[in-house]
Amino acid sequence: MVEPLAWIGDIRAGTTVSYGNQIKASCRLIAFNADSAGVLGVVPLDCQDGGKRAVSQLRCHSDTVTDFDFSPFDQLLLATGSADKTVKVWCLSENGQDLPACAGVILGPEGCQVDMLQFHSTADGVLASGAGRTVKIWDVAQQQSLTELESHGDQLQSLAWKQDGALLGTSCKDKKLRIFDPRAKPAASQSVQGHENNKDSRLIWMDASDYLLSVGFNQ
Repeated sequence: MVEPLAWIGDIRAGTTVSYGNQIKASCRLIAFNADSAGVLGVVPLDCQDGGKRAVSQLRCHSDTVTDFDFSPFDQLLLATGSADKTVKVWCLSENGQDLPACAGVILGPEGCQVDMLQFHSTADGVLASGAGRTVKIWDVAQQQSLTELESHGDQLQSLAWKQDGALLGTSCKDKKLRIFDPRAKPAASQSVQGHENNKDSRLIWMDASDYLLSVGFNQ
């Protein structure tokens, strides 16, 4: 039996309905929703000398943190989205302590709560956000939107960059799966019927292939 490296308890799901994640890790840090709204717990992945891991609190939003993602280019760079309708980008310390009091970048506010975030897999500083029926692609360094994709028919439920970063897939409460090439045009290049039920659904690309795995509900 493999012993766990650490237990993390009291993760806050929050009362706000969200399609985002409650826990994420980079190669250096673990971030998770704490027991206070708008606060993330941050723990170093490596523990020095076998000591106890110290949990630091990142007070990042005025309302529930709905999703967050670490940059694949900088393991200490964390983007957070919230029910307060903003996206913030934080530069964390390697030991998970001495956390910043203010975000380095604030994007938005959006027209509704931000439900999902994902950094681009091959372009440094490019971030996709989903809020309501809208997906935006952001240039974090320039603090501006590069493009806004065609509005979906209902609430977004999932978004995923392909491994090579060429395409973005989305699932939606309108029961459709869409594929976008954001560099070419804001409209979906493909749209197919997804799951029969409009409950929560998720997408993930199968490695570098052109295949998507979709998880959802039937009737």
